[in-house]
Amino acid sequence: MKIDRDTLRGVTGIVVALLLIAFLREVKPAGSTAADFACDQPGRETVISIASGETGSSIAQRLAALDVVLSAQAFFRVAVADARSSGIAPGNHRISTNLCAVQALEQLLDTSRITNLLAINEGIWNSEIAKKLAAIGFPQSEISTALDSYPLPAGYTSLEGLLFPAQYSFDSSTTLNQILESLVERALKEISRAGIATENDGFTPQQLLIIASLLEAEGNTGDYRKISQVVRNRLSVGMPLQFDSTVHYIEGKRGSIFLSTKSTLLKSPYNTYQRYGLPPGPINNPGFLAMQAAANPEPGNWLYFITVAPGETRFTDSFSQFSEWKVLYKKNLREGKFG
Repeated sequence: MKIDRDTLRGVTGIVVALLLIAFLREVKPAGSTAADFACDQPGRETVISIASGETGSSIAQRLAALDVVLSAQAFFRVAVADARSSGIAPGNHRISTNLCAVQALEQLLDTSRITNLLAINEGIWNSEIAKKLAAIGFPQSEISTALDSYPLPAGYTSLEGLLFPAQYSFDSSTTLNQILESLVERALKEISRAGIATENDGFTPQQLLIIASLLEAEGNTGDYRKISQVVRNRLSVGMPLQFDSTVHYIEGKRGSIFLSTKSTLLKSPYNTYQRYGLPPGPINNPGFLAMQAAANPEPGNWLYFITVAPGETRFTDSFSQFSEWKVLYKKNLREGKFG
């Protein structure tokens, strides 16, 4: 799965980790000394829960109390000298004991050590997010209730598509509804930034979000704008979309390129082989680039597209040309080029 660019810049969402100010306020005079462990003998692993907005003094004192560092002052001095301290995220951190202050800071900045980190990739389904929430400790019954009863923003009919893909971290006091609220708030922000918060080209924001989810499922980022135009072209001539991804969504299957004839006959409003027009809701949670492409299609007369080999998607308005490429696709599929 892909990771959005914002995610690559660091943990987002609920992260409230501007702790550097607190460290700066509490730093000891430059001439002071502080006892520190050696940097070569880490001990057993323990867990420290860092709350949103917790002060540097509190963190340092608890690190010392847990025998993670030898003194709070040693951690202060290292943290103040390193601007990355502002990136310490709230949450439950696995951390070793008997660390020198430099090692302690490195482990606190390592997001893989956060036990309640919620990583959401572009194109993920809400059902898959539910499993991630269960994995970090929320009861399944509570998750189902929260997803089913969450109040939808005006103009939207489904929570699918409104849980924005990114990495989120939260402290142990965060409720499930607060987590969902953060994801939805981020989605609405990105929807606005992408230009799909208002009607565009005759499509409502909900319909544009549906299109974005189709682009996310059907192509690579470089093809999003062309596929966005294909959607418009097929709708304008009354042609069914016939997107495999909508059937995969119904079946709850991933990683399968081949779609059987039997699957195309499934009775569902999401089956774009049997129904004309857009599906009734998004089929995943799209990222920003797909949202942006939904509002900004690349001009063209294409009606067909097919990925003939990994990374090679071709577009045409000719069914005969498409049929030739389909033969090539099947050949590459038989030869195992799709993995």
